[in-house]
Amino acid sequence: MTTGETGDNRILIRVAVCSLLVNAVLVTIKLILSFVTGSLGLKADAVHSFIDIIGSGALILGFIISRRKSSSFPYGMYKAENIVSIIISFLLFFTAYEIVHQAIFVPSEIHSFSGWILALAAALIPVPFLFGRYEVSMGKRYNSPSLVADGKMFTADVLASTVVFFGLLGQYMQVPVDQFAAIIVAALIVKAGWDILIDGMRVLLDASIDLRTLDAIRAVINNDPAVAEVKDVTGRNSGRYVFVEANITLRTPDLERAHQISKRIERLIAKAVPNVDHIIIHYEPRHTTKIRYAVPLANHEGLISGHFGEAPYFALVDIDILKRNVERTEVIANPHQHVTKGKGLTVANFLVTFKPDIVATREDLAGKGPGYVFADGGIETEQTDAHDLGTFIQRCIGKL
Repeated sequence: MTTGETGDNRILIRVAVCSLLVNAVLVTIKLILSFVTGSLGLKADAVHSFIDIIGSGALILGFIISRRKSSSFPYGMYKAENIVSIIISFLLFFTAYEIVHQAIFVPSEIHSFSGWILALAAALIPVPFLFGRYEVSMGKRYNSPSLVADGKMFTADVLASTVVFFGLLGQYMQVPVDQFAAIIVAALIVKAGWDILIDGMRVLLDASIDLRTLDAIRAVINNDPAVAEVKDVTGRNSGRYVFVEANITLRTPDLERAHQISKRIERLIAKAVPNVDHIIIHYEPRHTTKIRYAVPLANHEGLISGHFGEAPYFALVDIDILKRNVERTEVIANPHQHVTKGKGLTVANFLVTFKPDIVATREDLAGKGPGYVFADGGIETEQTDAHDLGTFIQRCIGKL
């Protein structure tokens, strides 16, 4: 566990402890008000908040054990957070059942009460709203599903407390709507619990991460010049962390260089996607029947330039190895021809985006910046003494 991850976990535990304390205060106030007013809605809401305390305790426990690793759990116990979120969802269902049961079968005892009770009940409404918003934002910031689930529970409390307030208002005005308010609260709680349950079960069943994240990972891999093909990319969540696996084809047959390329891609993925814990990249050399050459040109007529960085054009030539012929030729302009500093590196980084297999130049690029750029991208470099593109192509085909 890195220092940053340890700090994140401490922050999440602090938020969870605050959740427990807020719930404890809400339970105390709601129970007192329910005894004073005899409101079934308030009593049900207090029961809801009490179960929230249990959920907050489970949340703290989930954060503590989710980061533990052992020989039995080499990939960590991150899914403990998702198990906690599922437990929270069932607690919500139990709460809803208790509320409906009391609303239907338990006779209500309506007490008279003063207006300050209404004012206090109204003052409770923004408390779960504000803390729930804060908790959900922290959960999303640190990619914690259980913290998001707990925040959603607070959001459900906002709706429930609002309905309870109107039920209490009706009771104050001698209108018997308290039981209806309690049933509405139960329905809101069931909806929140169902959403949390579905999210938690998707992770436990190793459902794929969202398509947007998968596309971002695929783009990172595809943008690397050494990658010839991205065969497939898969990913799954475990707690608030992401596990990624990719099968790719590289342009280089050198195993040491392929390993370095895969490590580079892993770093780029970890930078682009938050909370990535494990990245597994399976790579293999490309088996192809085509070769793409990149050749610097001095003009459109095919004269090969004597200087790589200052060449106004580059020819991209695709040669079919089996048929021993040119499949495609394209001439592209060099947009960095007039760069004053670092021209060679800039042009090399531009050229690798076209993913050539071999860059042929009249000057020797070995030991120079462009040569290192091409080597990192798994692109070969070769020196040629051909003066024009036609001669160069004939020699290439002749060597096949």
